Amino acid sequence: GHCRLLCKPSALAQHLVRSLGRSAVLWGAHWLWPRWPQLQMLRQLLKPPEPEPVVARELLQMPDSGLVALDWLVGPWGAVGGGGGGPSPVLLLIPNAAGQVTGGLLQLGLRALERGFLPVIFNRRGHNGCPLTTPRLQPFGDPGDLQEAVTYLRCRHPAAPLLAVSEGSGSGLLLAYLGESGSSSHLAAAACVSPIFRGRDWFEAGMPWLYEWPLLLHLKRGRSRYVGSLAEVVDVDGLLGSRSLRELEEALFCRTKSRPTSWEAYWERNEPLRDADEAAVPVLCLCSTDDPVRGPPAHSLPLELFRSSPYFFLLLTPRGGHCSFPRWGPGRCWGHEAVLEFFRAMAEFLGAEERRKGLPWPR
Repeated sequence: GHCRLLCKPSALAQHLVRSLGRSAVLWGAHWLWPRWPQLQMLRQLLKPPEPEPVVARELLQMPDSGLVALDWLVGPWGAVGGGGGGPSPVLLLIPNAAGQVTGGLLQLGLRALERGFLPVIFNRRGHNGCPLTTPRLQPFGDPGDLQEAVTYLRCRHPAAPLLAVSEGSGSGLLLAYLGESGSSSHLAAAACVSPIFRGRDWFEAGMPWLYEWPLLLHLKRGRSRYVGSLAEVVDVDGLLGSRSLRELEEALFCRTKSRPTSWEAYWERNEPLRDADEAAVPVLCLCSTDDPVRGPPAHSLPLELFRSSPYFFLLLTPRGGHCSFPRWGPGRCWGHEAVLEFFRAMAEFLGAEERRKGLPWPR
């Protein structure tokens, strides 16, 4: 309980309120340490899912010969889950901006697989073992590669609804994609778990060392594998000597050898909400007020967006940490259940609209 849904009044919002009200998702969200969000975050990042998932990888080539990886979750049983009554929805899972596929994201994929979804993880260039074949990484809010991946998934599963979920800082990529593509996103609905809405402010404010230093080391270790190719375009010494995430981001994308740019110009092109007014897909943003990574709610939550846009819904809870939302029992994260309930409610609403108006469900 104690959750609030902030959104612009509409028939879709009323349906979502009724669906969440009837569901047991938002009840019983208790844990022994509700006021220790840092401990919740560590538990979510370090504890692997149970059981361990089986993954089948595809490499997708981009127009410039770069590669991204699509990891299909086929379950711990070695077989793809499915459901009756039509094609299974494809659920695209987007990790955080560092490319960490956390135990929480895998757990969400397994829960979705059990319910008949086809979950697939999007891995950026050079992330999570994806080869870096060109001296180019993906900026924070550049949705170009994601657009290619969505187009491929739509061609591979043309009759299936396509959904997307992002985790943490990876939400910057999903939000940028939704705004830039507008009504041509090919998504039926999307959800962001503990999103970072204002990228520049987030980098400039910094994060608790408990989160920033391990993340910084993870990124440096990943980039060090490609120092040979990256040396053509960036200052490798400055990159590996970065002492904060902001310094690392500037070294990778601002102080380049071929096309240097300013910090301000970089964020004009990469802010997640730069085209938010153009989004035309229902989006659930699940946030907690005690998130130690996103920052204080008064400065980090764009409340006006949720009051003015009919497509953005903010489910705000007082306790939940960063991507944690812990509870006892199977799954251990009530946020995952809320996301899946949101998708079920959207399918129900859009299906009713299709029958009433004779319009096809957007795919």
